[in-house]
Amino acid sequence: MHLTEHLIPGPKDLWFLPLGGCGEIGMNLNLYGHDGRWLMVDCGVTFYNPLQPGTSPITAEVQAADPAFIAKRREQLAGIIITHAHEDHIGALPFLWPRFACPVYCTPFAAEILRRKMARTGLAQQMPIIEISPGGTCSIGPFSINWLNITHSIPEPQALLISTAAGKVFHTADWKIDNAPITGRPFKPQVFKRLAQQQITAMVCDSTNALKPGFSESETACYHALFDVISKEQQRVVVSGFSSNIGRLISLGHVARRTGRYLALFGRAMENMVAAARVCGYWPDDIPLIEPSHVGYLPANEVLVVATGSQGEPRAALSRLAQQSHPHLILEENDLVLFSAMLIPGNEMLVSRLLDKLKALKVRTLQHKDCPLPIHVSGHPNQGELDLLYRYVQPAIAIPVHGEAAHIKANAAVARAAGVAQQFTGQNGDLFVLAPEPRVWPQAVATGRIAVEH
Repeated sequence: MHLTEHLIPGPKDLWFLPLGGCGEIGMNLNLYGHDGRWLMVDCGVTFYNPLQPGTSPITAEVQAADPAFIAKRREQLAGIIITHAHEDHIGALPFLWPRFACPVYCTPFAAEILRRKMARTGLAQQMPIIEISPGGTCSIGPFSINWLNITHSIPEPQALLISTAAGKVFHTADWKIDNAPITGRPFKPQVFKRLAQQQITAMVCDSTNALKPGFSESETACYHALFDVISKEQQRVVVSGFSSNIGRLISLGHVARRTGRYLALFGRAMENMVAAARVCGYWPDDIPLIEPSHVGYLPANEVLVVATGSQGEPRAALSRLAQQSHPHLILEENDLVLFSAMLIPGNEMLVSRLLDKLKALKVRTLQHKDCPLPIHVSGHPNQGELDLLYRYVQPAIAIPVHGEAAHIKANAAVARAAGVAQQFTGQNGDLFVLAPEPRVWPQAVATGRIAVEH
């Protein structure tokens, strides 16, 4: 039975309630409750794979967490924080915001991305966007927020210290330890070591790579690997990756310049990200881009294209190249398609079909898993990084999120080994009571998915 009508946090209560992104990767939507108010952290989407029926009764291509619980009590919603501009953290907000109609807090880069998204919905003038400088502070209802610079695969990623009269939560959002990122400053341990003095009630932590031992590799290591591979090529090179990874795109810009190639972007999402990066000062002046329509006229050894569609998405630029239906380029025998991205679980069939089409064209392919060099690096922490951060912060409770059940279990084991006294594992709809008496109330709230237009 869902006792949702009576879920109003009192002045001594501190609650965490995930509606999306706990027990799955993607579609993050988190709520914190205290003193009669709620704070939302992130509002993202996930992408449905039509080749795997049965995972969801909804067959829409783009889905979001069902916000019904908080939409019904939006007068209690003090505000929405967006930690960074990845789709699984920001993508649903343009569509769901009318149900909340409250202020949105984010850094300038996320605000630029959000405004571009809102312009397509016609609601751009209505949404109050409050820009917070990276590493800044703000108050939202009874919540005091310290924004903490952390490293991830997009500009201005932020972790959050959420302080209330009932306790404090350290919300990591997406992160890794990168001592040499391409954009932003290196990871600073002292920022997080200082949290140990704050007596953190709970640390809500990214679990994406919790099954992997050791440490993730730096974005700079990926740049050197991409240069090593591309510098030996005589044919066209098409690199496919995530459009939001500005650091990777900058690396490829440097590779293009060093190897005497022209860089072109294929895909609206990628062009949009680079435009936002330019506006916010993250795109280097010495990396020129050529018009996509010019690529077909260049000698093969002068072409470097970055294309959307690393997950085999049927409408993305790479799939159109594989079908020889792209307006700007026809791939030829011995051209190279390099995948600078991980294969997201569930997309195996789509990628396999894409690879078959490229093989039929006698186009060579190189995937991350088949290359001895790190032509892709993750933006998420391995076990070594999780261990360090738990030891720095020393929370009383660890709450792993942003992962499937196996990832969450592995993250909890790391926390236990690092000396965290309590580990709470759960899924969307579970109410994590952090104060006054810590416990987990399973399935306190009904959750689900809804379709969104994208």
